[in-house]
Amino acid sequence: MSTIVTTRLSCGMPLLIEPMSGVRSAGLCWLIPAGAVHDPSDRLGMAAVHREMLLRGAGSLDSRGHADAMDRVGAGRSTGVSTFHLSLASSFVGSRTSEVLPLLADMVTKPRLEEDALAPAASLAVQDIESLADDPQRRAVLAARALHYPRAIGRSGLGIQKGIEALTHDDVVQGWASRAKPVGSILAIAGDIDPSAVTDQLEHILADWTGESLSFDEGKPGSRGYDHVTDDTNQVQIILMHDAPPEPDQNTILERVVISVLSGGMAARLFTEVREKRGLCYSVSASYATERTFGRILAYVGTTPERAQESLDVLVTELQRIGTPEGAITQDEFDRAIVGLKSSLVFSGESTGARATSLVRDQFRLGRGRTLDELALELDRVTLEQTNDYAQTRTMGQVTIQTLGPDPLTPPL
Repeated sequence: MSTIVTTRLSCGMPLLIEPMSGVRSAGLCWLIPAGAVHDPSDRLGMAAVHREMLLRGAGSLDSRGHADAMDRVGAGRSTGVSTFHLSLASSFVGSRTSEVLPLLADMVTKPRLEEDALAPAASLAVQDIESLADDPQRRAVLAARALHYPRAIGRSGLGIQKGIEALTHDDVVQGWASRAKPVGSILAIAGDIDPSAVTDQLEHILADWTGESLSFDEGKPGSRGYDHVTDDTNQVQIILMHDAPPEPDQNTILERVVISVLSGGMAARLFTEVREKRGLCYSVSASYATERTFGRILAYVGTTPERAQESLDVLVTELQRIGTPEGAITQDEFDRAIVGLKSSLVFSGESTGARATSLVRDQFRLGRGRTLDELALELDRVTLEQTNDYAQTRTMGQVTIQTLGPDPLTPPL
């Protein structure tokens, strides 16, 4: 049985460590409270630029020197931006942990953020925005998020071109200094590691790191409803979003089973009813995502203009039908959903990086990490009767429907 060692370092940051037997690697995930919600309204895209610039030197090492140092210890690194955080991830051989940690800590606490690195970092951030022109599904999802969520939470982690181009070097330096604080950050490491040695080393490395993360204003609630973006294309992108339980809610596990029945593989209802039986679309899916104060379902259909209206109608019908006595989940559907969820759990447990990521997310959303054994036991306790009872009481609430294509559709809700 795995054990999670949780410590709050003297600097104020939670540290979660999960030793894993039978592996020689280690995965690390570090969340810093510098996500898109913290971008100033006239500098949207600051987080995206920080993401690029953190990879361009830290401490006494310039960009090339830091990259070479990471290569010498056999460690990979990557950065990402989400709604609430900027993340730093790394994978390495567990025996090199003591050599890797100082290099990663410098990226967070001592990034060089040199002035001549701003222009290329900003250029790459703008290119990410421009790449949306070739990704209509992603554009539709971003438009749906902006419509569904409060203003700050619905922001894209990419930012906007105008905001990125307005950034000065002082904005970048001061912005990072005000956001990269230990109180609000979370660090997790999983794999072939010694918890005591790692904790002692991080206490020493981060002894002088102080401060608390910034608060933020969510802004006005999302308007939701229906919106269409006209795009001269032979495809139609359909996004439907509605509220769902947040992670701490007792019904979270039941919602996951329901969504797995709807979209857990080629035998799932959406694939069967929308794609296989009627041939309405080339892609259909639904996913469930949670935060500590809210959750959401995102359903997607990619189809042609001629089949778009019927695709949307059938999608909505299936999302509603699962909560009716006529559409109750069958034993076979329930069994497949549980097997699929357990399989995903097993696969994630074989990756040290995935475990580290799960730990920091759990800490942020629940205030504690969960072991694979705990998650598996939670699934084992779920019954078909519980799931159907829950499905017949859940409601979609105020729905957001976003379409992107030649012509608007008629929303059935």
